[in-house]
Amino acid sequence: MTLLGAQAQIISDVVKWTRSVEDNSPTEKTIVLTATIKPNWHLYATDLPAGGPTPTHLLVDKISGAELVGKLTSDTKPIEKYDPNFEMNLRFFSGKVTFRQKIRITDPTKFAFEGAIRHMACDDERCLSPSNWDFSVQAKDLGKLAGAAPTATAESQAPQAPTPIMGEPSADSTTSAPDTLSANQETAQGAVSDLWAPVIPELKAYGDKALNQAEGSLWMLLVGGFLGGLVALVTPCVWPMIPMTVSFFLKRSKDRKKGIRDAVLYGISIIVIYVALGLAVSGAFGASALNDLATNAYFNIAFFLLLVFFAVSFFGAFELVLPASWTSKMDQKADSASGLVSIFFMAFTLSLVSFSCTGPIIGTLLVQAATSSTGILAPAIGMLGFALALALPFTLFAIFPNLLQSMPKSGGWLNSVKVVLAFIELALALKFLSVADLAYGWHILDREVFLSLWIVIFTLLGLYLIGKIRFPHDTPQEKTPIPALFLAIVSFAFALYMVPGLVGAPLRAISAFSPPLSTQDLNLYKGEVHAQFSDYETGMAYAKQVGKPVMIDFSGYGCVNCRKMEASVWTDANVKATLDNDYVLITLMVDEKTALPEPIEVEEAGKKIKLRTVGDKWSYLQRMKFGANAQPFYVLLDNEGKPLASSYAYNEDVPAYMDFLKAGLAEYSARKK
Repeated sequence: MTLLGAQAQIISDVVKWTRSVEDNSPTEKTIVLTATIKPNWHLYATDLPAGGPTPTHLLVDKISGAELVGKLTSDTKPIEKYDPNFEMNLRFFSGKVTFRQKIRITDPTKFAFEGAIRHMACDDERCLSPSNWDFSVQAKDLGKLAGAAPTATAESQAPQAPTPIMGEPSADSTTSAPDTLSANQETAQGAVSDLWAPVIPELKAYGDKALNQAEGSLWMLLVGGFLGGLVALVTPCVWPMIPMTVSFFLKRSKDRKKGIRDAVLYGISIIVIYVALGLAVSGAFGASALNDLATNAYFNIAFFLLLVFFAVSFFGAFELVLPASWTSKMDQKADSASGLVSIFFMAFTLSLVSFSCTGPIIGTLLVQAATSSTGILAPAIGMLGFALALALPFTLFAIFPNLLQSMPKSGGWLNSVKVVLAFIELALALKFLSVADLAYGWHILDREVFLSLWIVIFTLLGLYLIGKIRFPHDTPQEKTPIPALFLAIVSFAFALYMVPGLVGAPLRAISAFSPPLSTQDLNLYKGEVHAQFSDYETGMAYAKQVGKPVMIDFSGYGCVNCRKMEASVWTDANVKATLDNDYVLITLMVDEKTALPEPIEVEEAGKKIKLRTVGDKWSYLQRMKFGANAQPFYVLLDNEGKPLASSYAYNEDVPAYMDFLKAGLAEYSARKK
């Protein structure tokens, strides 16, 4: 589900497979299938619940002279975490994993085995279509063999239909196949139909307007860290230290240039310390472990309690400080050292002294970095942004000391900043508790309960800002400051904005924080968009008949960002009206598990592969015709299967999506003329 643009992309080499055979005994062998998974990606386990993504499983096209013994098993325990999109716990592997399938040899003279390992790979923001890795085992691979006589079992299994998949319908399932099964299968195999003809050059001709997702994520993480650092600046732990520290550097040096140099080195030391913290966290846990930790139910409960603890402290119930001996030792080292070492220890002292205010911000930032898919650099990039904002005023005021005179003095407003942060921390804490609530199925924090608590929190925040609520450490005020009034208006407006969500409004602005709409009991909202067709050829034929352009929506049951687009973009009134009235919408599920009547053999990248399911067919269509294999992927076509505009992928920008749809309509009208 990576951010793709008009220039289609194929994401490859995510999972590499190797095959070997273990010689257990003359009559029993083990087929060993080893998967090497690209960093930050994961491969699903073999035993997923029904209704979830595609599990890793064995497909048997042909087996003779042998029989399967037991099921496909893995040699390591899978990672397990809760997926809110499926509302279930899912199991997966990262790094490297080996699967084993035992077989019993019944007739060595007739032995033959042909099959595939079917798997689905995802990272935190994208899923690839389920794919097959074909392999075969020959008699020469089996090692020592015993002269076993042919048995009825062996004869009955040559050839054998594909092994039924856990959670997938078998051939005799009562689940009816979609209308795609009536389509001409030769279109997929030979791509002879114009509707299947590749259009990759045409898509490239429209230009690539998309940004690279990984780079975009790193930039957003840097910006988020910088904003967090700006918030930390105006806390009581940091703000008073700015003039004190800058004045110290300017006064201790006879030469003003040397004082400025020392202040700059002080700022650089702050950056080094916090970036080192980010790298230490990554080095200790690893990028994938950080993500697992961040989505773990126990971790989320612990972080919820930690944020509540900080919030109570910020409200004034108690003062949270690190042991005085720590800061004393740092002060002593700063005094005893000289030069750069002394400056570094002073910066380290600032980090320790300000912990009670910066701790919650840093902790939240590291959690956000852990959930990104940008690898081991993510925590360091976040800390770089945070440290840049924190170090900026020390350097700036050292260069322009006259600015210190215009700097707001310390006072009661700093305590107000802490209280505002406390309210925000309580709101964020509920997000982490929500993850645990969904994981354990407690249903104590369903969507309407979550929204109710947020409405109360931001209403109380507004009342605090206008002086209607006071805490023990607050300075009495007779008049409401103008900045506080405007912030109160924002807080009240945000609380009011969430009220319609209690009856099912999608609330796109907070869709990433609130529990899924499916957890809500009362839902009066009817603004969803539903595809008219789930078959490519049938939908294209209908569009030609009614004279409308087509939007192909390559989606998947396991596609997280597909659901986000449907909830936050398709529910827009203009987008919904355009999709319902001006386009024929065809949604193709690339992980559809319904089996095709017969496997279809096609050639791709010089290799012969087999399409076994409906999802295989649509995934092949996406790769072969459009040169992409990640979802969501939207493409606009005319009635001949030619693109009308650049493709579009995951981007929750509604105006951009409307521009995408309008461009297709304009091009379609021009071609008709």
